[in-house]
Amino acid sequence: MQFKMVHNNFNVADLEKSLKFYAEAFDLHEVKRIAPADGSFIIVYLGDGVSSHRLELTWVKEMEGTYDLGDNEFHLAFEVDDFEAAHQRHAAMNCICYENEEMGIYFVTDPDGCAA
Repeated sequence: MQFKMVHNNFNVADLEKSLKFYAEAFDLHEVKRIAPADGSFIIVYLGDGVSSHRLELTWVKEMEGTYDLGDNEFHLAFEVDDFEAAHQRHAAMNCICYENEEMGIYFVTDPDGCAA
């Protein structure tokens, strides 16, 4: 038996704001949408056009306020061929929340406070 990871999920408060963020920050674009007729939720899968892995954004109509992110230990990890350009983009977006220069990594937060 072999398992294959297919997606990560973040619940979001403002779907359009989150879609714009992930497109601008990481070039992720919608590849699939699930929206029942009753409008109770919308699920959007985002892809990078390179890998088969997806980010699932879930918006729930009944949710009020922000999500409890606990200790915020979950995150998305991206590898990039031009670290400096990526860092410059995210610095301009003012979304870098933590940086470890020794390790050559940094974290950003999306509109709902999720880390990537």
